[in-house]
Amino acid sequence: VQLQASGGGLVQDGKSLTLSCQFSGGDFRTYSIAWFRQGPGKVREFVGYIAWSGSKYYSESVRGRFTISREYAKLTVFLQMNDLNPGDTAVYYCAAALRTISVHGRFYTAWGQGTLVTVSS
Repeated sequence: VQLQASGGGLVQDGKSLTLSCQFSGGDFRTYSIAWFRQGPGKVREFVGYIAWSGSKYYSESVRGRFTISREYAKLTVFLQMNDLNPGDTAVYYCAAALRTISVHGRFYTAWGQGTLVTVSS
């Protein structure tokens, strides 16, 4: 399985941005896709996931602002981020796990290369 994350960039405080994660090399319907992020000087943290079943879960820090969706025809998962703030500045990674859901990165076997989101105040 390979993942390609894209869509990062520079955005102002309070604005929105959508990231994409292109999936290939496996049966998309059987994989959960999660988003993680790593801010400057911080450890990697869980953002949210969309399970192979369609269920979703978000970290408390982004719940209500971020939304994950998947488009089966395009083998793509999206991370819609609203009301961004400088604390959301990070490299965002998508990751895949076969029929598994977890907030822990060690359960994900495929990772995208990361895309940088910078939120200016």
